[in-house]
Amino acid sequence: NLNNCSCMFAGCKNIIKINLISFDTSLVTNMSYMFYWCMKLKNINLLYFNTKNVTDMECMFAGNSSMTELDLSNFDTEKVRNMNSMFNECSSLTSLFLNSFNTKNVVNMGCMFYKCSSLTNLNITSFNTKNVNFMEGMFYKCTNLKNIDLSNFNTPNLKNIKFMFFNCKSLISLNLKSFNTKKVINMDYMFCECSSLKKLNLLHFDTKNIKKIEK
Repeated sequence: NLNNCSCMFAGCKNIIKINLISFDTSLVTNMSYMFYWCMKLKNINLLYFNTKNVTDMECMFAGNSSMTELDLSNFDTEKVRNMNSMFNECSSLTSLFLNSFNTKNVVNMGCMFYKCSSLTNLNITSFNTKNVNFMEGMFYKCTNLKNIDLSNFNTPNLKNIKFMFFNCKSLISLNLKSFNTKKVINMDYMFCECSSLKKLNLLHFDTKNIKKIEK
């Protein structure tokens, strides 16, 4: 029985459509790099995917630069620990449905939405971030993202937020009141080139473990 889908379609640069309706993924634990760099993939139906046992989704859709919409509303992510670079450079995505995501066990969200430059809105209010250590570059160059609601983010174990909002030049507001930065050691360039952000309240930020902060 199939339990590892890592790199299954990775590097299939010319594939346009994949039919996975009858694909049994009930025993799969690893989906990392599964659709990595499928640059021309425009249509993928994952509504029948069973992800209840998956622990690793690193770079799962990274480099899918032609896809405009991705519906993952049926994904069971309760066991997932790694979402690093999951949507890295999905530069044409305008719609991303993550409302069912359970992220209570996720440790790494680094570069998760890196260069998702066509996204204007992103609903991640259901995210549980209590175990996340890494958010480095999480929204790096999300240049058209106007609002990100992070008011539910609980981050007692967060260590690295370097480049987190780098070049989010359309962001007009950002509420980080729920952020716990007690364990953070790196905030370098966190808000660099956020040129539309006029006001930012960081009075509650605990920076005692920071070695240095650039910009």
